[in-house]
This record gives sequence, structure tokens and C-alpha cells, in this order.
Amino acid sequence: MDLILVTIDFVGTFVFAISGATVGVRHRLDLFGVLVLAFAAAVSGGIVRDVLIGATPPTALASWHYLAVSCLAGIITFYRCEDIEKLRNPVQMFDALGLALFAATGASKALAFGLQPASAILLGMLSGIGGGIVRDMLVAQTPVVLRSELYAVAALAGASVIVGGKVFELPDLPVLIAAVTICFGLRFMAIRFGWRLPVAPSRSD
Repeated sequence: MDLILVTIDFVGTFVFAISGATVGVRHRLDLFGVLVLAFAAAVSGGIVRDVLIGATPPTALASWHYLAVSCLAGIITFYRCEDIEKLRNPVQMFDALGLALFAATGASKALAFGLQPASAILLGMLSGIGGGIVRDMLVAQTPVVLRSELYAVAALAGASVIVGGKVFELPDLPVLIAAVTICFGLRFMAIRFGWRLPVAPSRSD
């Protein structure tokens, strides 16, 4: 199971880095700027999670593998962005996959460090949304999590499945698959069909 979680962590790092690098290319950043955005999007949520649970130095900084994976994704995106842009909503889809993977692994790691269920759910959500928040702020965009789309809610759902599986002592792998599927599914439906939370009315309304 540990090997599976590490693998998922690297896959999540790669796809989040692609989402960050794609945003950088769209904003016409140079290669260094694209790599910075890729790395920030890929590891920011995990770094904050690790600091909060006392897992220091954060894994993303203690191991060079995360920087290597992020740079690889950034370089591929920089030179092959036209191919990535052929996908439907590439930033959103890679972001949705990264969100699902990190929400699941984040909640699992929080539980492994002895946090209570509610705290583990919140840290799982934070692991998922942190990279997207930093990515958007670096290019002066309103973070997706603050808009009306289902983003943090999807991460909460995925993290809740992980914690629920632990509480009820269910098999780890099926719970992990269910958590990733539910989180990604909610985010995909929000992207595809416009599922969203209520929006604050304007003064004219």
C-alpha cells in the first residue's frame, strides 16, 4: 500500500505540474517561469500539509524526485503545448486528476500521523487545493477554489471517503480507488455540466 501511495503521489505531482506549466505557457512565461509554475502547482499543497502535521522537512523538498518530476512535466508542456492543448480543457482536466490524487493521499498521510478524522479530511482537502491556489495566484487569477465551481467540495468528498474507509476498517485499495473516482467524478461533472454552488447575489439582484 505504501508503494501505491508513493506512486499516486508522483502521478499527482506530474499531472498538477502539467496544469501549472500549461497556465504558464498560456501567459507566455519563459522556460524558467513555466518550470516555477509547474513546481509550485505540483508541491504547494503537499508542503503545507507536511508542515501542519509536523512531517518536516516536507517530502517534496527533502526528495529531489519531486523537483525532477515537476521539471520533466514542465519541459514536456513547454515544448509540446500544442499537443496538450488539443485535449478538451487540458488545465482543468489535469487539475481535476491532481486534485483527486492529492486529496486521497493527503488524507491518508494525515491519518498515518495520528490526526483525528475531521482534521484528516481538512488536510486532505488542503493537499488537493493548495497547488491550484498557488498556481492561480502566481499569474494573478482568482483561484478556482474561490469561484462557484465544485472544487474544494470535490476534494472534501474524496478525503471523506478515505477517512470513512479507515474508520470502518475497509480494505485500503478499494477505498483509495473509490476516493479518487468520486473526487475526479465530481470535478469532471462540474467542468462538463456546470455543476456549481450558489453564488452570492449582486446588488442589482
